[in-house]
Amino acid sequence: METEKWGRRIRAFRKLKGYTQESFAETLGVSVSIVGEIERGNRMPSAKFLDEAVNVLGITKDELIPEK
Repeated sequence: METEKWGRRIRAFRKLKGYTQESFAETLGVSVSIVGEIERGNRMPSAKFLDEAVNVLGITKDELIPEK
């Protein structure tokens, strides 16, 4: 459940900022399959992934944290 919330938030911000999964993955230096797994809620994003994602997206971690 928690992983799905993270995935939805990451997907929403990625799309809002105009990134495709491919371009987002390339910018982060990870595979497209990792981004896809996280966005589908099949994988919890690591702390490193989250740190890099907020930097790329130009948002704060607080903005990315799913509401309970």
